[in-house]
Amino acid sequence: MNLENTQVQMRKGILEYCILHIISRGEVYASDMLEELTSAKIMVVEGTLYPLLTRLRKAGLVEYKWVESNAGPPRKYYKLTSSGIDFLEHLGRTWKDLTKSTKLITSKTAENQQP
Repeated sequence: MNLENTQVQMRKGILEYCILHIISRGEVYASDMLEELTSAKIMVVEGTLYPLLTRLRKAGLVEYKWVESNAGPPRKYYKLTSSGIDFLEHLGRTWKDLTKSTKLITSKTAENQQP
């Protein structure tokens, strides 16, 4: 088994949830999402983020608008749709259940397990 590959797969598994959560706080530019994800040690590159944003848009979970920029070309700012808000709420409940279950399993040691 390759440890690094397993770690990457774990991060990919929560990437969509994290991106939707970032967008839920208000309109956001993709490079700001990249910065936040990277600072949180969820390594992601533009080649991963943009296709995911496109899939989320096609699924009706996010939408974007173009905003003129003084520093260059117009920028896309993303926000959640009402379907995206509902979807994120369901993912949030799933995340809470998963973290609770994971903590329950990983907190046990050989000494405190029932035979």
